[in-house]
Amino acid sequence: MRVSGKVIIVTGAASGMGKAMAELFAAEGAHVVVSDIHYAGAQEVAEAITKNGGTAIAIETNVAEEGAVRQLIDETLSTYGKLDILVNNAGIMDGMEGVEDVTDERWERVFSVNTTGVMRLMRLVLPIFRAQGNGIILNNISIGGLNGARAGAAYTASKHAVVGLTKNTAYLYANEGIRCNGIAPGAVETNIGQSMTNINDFGMGRTMLGMGLNPRTAKPEEIAKLALFLVSEESSFVNGAIVVADGGWSAY
Repeated sequence: MRVSGKVIIVTGAASGMGKAMAELFAAEGAHVVVSDIHYAGAQEVAEAITKNGGTAIAIETNVAEEGAVRQLIDETLSTYGKLDILVNNAGIMDGMEGVEDVTDERWERVFSVNTTGVMRLMRLVLPIFRAQGNGIILNNISIGGLNGARAGAAYTASKHAVVGLTKNTAYLYANEGIRCNGIAPGAVETNIGQSMTNINDFGMGRTMLGMGLNPRTAKPEEIAKLALFLVSEESSFVNGAIVVADGGWSAY
């Protein structure tokens, strides 16, 4: 029970990696807040966890809306009385556009979810963590946050920004019992592709060149195991790290 009694928020937890994380955290003794914009899916995950003997609640959250993320924190505290760990997993793709073709609308939408939503949640939990003298933040960054050939300009820039946010937060609050790390998964079997619209032929053609180098696609459960390590005390000396989990894709 590596996170026994811990209260953990997981955003984007109705499916994919977030779902796998929520299920594994609950199996390891955590009280999980299953947060997602798709409330029905979040409810299904929370109910399944409860049926399997775990503890979970579902909260509908659009991380792009400041009021919604405040409500997420408030409901978590009113339900469990505390918060120990925040996992920023929610994210959307762009349409593979290069900077020449990206619109302001696409740019702002991707950043509102992938970057600003992450920042706002971190901003809200930091006072809580500082007051209690401990806390853990884990950001799902994606290999797109470390490389330039895995997505379009908006997604790539949004995830690179979270790398900087993660490292800055880890350094600034390292003396206060707070850790902040990131994971950078490669290709994983999730439904994030459903967020892609009006795909850009040029950008897709260029990014697809690297797909032939990808050894394989991961199961969400494989990424969840890494997340569990990083939110548990087993990783107590890991802070400000971006851990790549891509099966060797970026090792060429």
